[in-house]
Amino acid sequence: MSAYSVTAAEFEATAEQVHAMMLPTPQYNWPLLSARAGAEVWVKHENQTPTGAFKVRGGLIYVDDLLRREPNCAGVIAATRGNHGQSVACAATRRGLKSTVVVPHGNSLEKNAAMQAQGADIIIYGADFQESFEYAQGLAAERQLHLFASFHPLLVRGVGTYAWELLSSVPDLDTVYVPIGMGSGICGVIAARDALGLKTRVVGVVAATAPAYALSFERHEAVSTNSGDTMADGVACRVPVAEALELIWAGADRVVTVTDDQMKAAIRHYFTDTHNIAEGAGAAPLAALLKERETMAGKSVGLILSGGNIDRMVYQAVLMEADSQEAQAS
Repeated sequence: MSAYSVTAAEFEATAEQVHAMMLPTPQYNWPLLSARAGAEVWVKHENQTPTGAFKVRGGLIYVDDLLRREPNCAGVIAATRGNHGQSVACAATRRGLKSTVVVPHGNSLEKNAAMQAQGADIIIYGADFQESFEYAQGLAAERQLHLFASFHPLLVRGVGTYAWELLSSVPDLDTVYVPIGMGSGICGVIAARDALGLKTRVVGVVAATAPAYALSFERHEAVSTNSGDTMADGVACRVPVAEALELIWAGADRVVTVTDDQMKAAIRHYFTDTHNIAEGAGAAPLAALLKERETMAGKSVGLILSGGNIDRMVYQAVLMEADSQEAQAS
């Protein structure tokens, strides 16, 4: 059995651990959103976790296990664009551990502030996530800190509890769309689907300008890209994780690419149709559904709104862009 396989009993136990710190997030069927998509749309609101994103679920499970294995751990270090870092800081601080987070230059100032508020020491290094990660690897060895993984069986099991909640509540979904960053989210959905014995199709979503996982899925080989330049920092990956690819190849139906403009439109739709805030990666599944509107017509669909941590100025600009377009149209 794969290290990433999770039984129903294991998901139940893991969900209990997660729920000791946070309540299950809701899944709602939004009529306006369903009308827009021409399908029965269920949104899993991971934008309503204590850190505003799904990652915290995996962090809690990972840190609890780490301290059982290494009770004298001096601290943890991770690289991130934001949501993973909040998860690391939140989980570490909760258990009395020091945390250091490396972010690239130009990272979201609001996400940096949120990580610091959760207790992390922030180091700014590199032009993108990959350069930050490689720097964090060196610091981990130099300072004898535990390098907090971006992809790991415990993270998949922890974040997979959101899919367990969704699919247990709405088991007849035809398809679930989920964004792909490093891969824990989609792999958690696949694991939960399989543990429940369902036939739900799982569709990954990436940015058109950060297509590493889409290219890798299409060619059935690991494909890295030279850049991951997208407004959706949660999917700005240019080097796919080999273990994640194996699970995606085996368990996903397809991987869809969406443009920044399509994600921005989806952010606006989430506001007008549900009055929820979605960050770029969180809006990507809706963008993909709308891109595939004709083929998904009339079906029951789940969307993972993976996070709502978008900077105020960016959000304001996205909303104003719609106002500008509407003014020109009139």
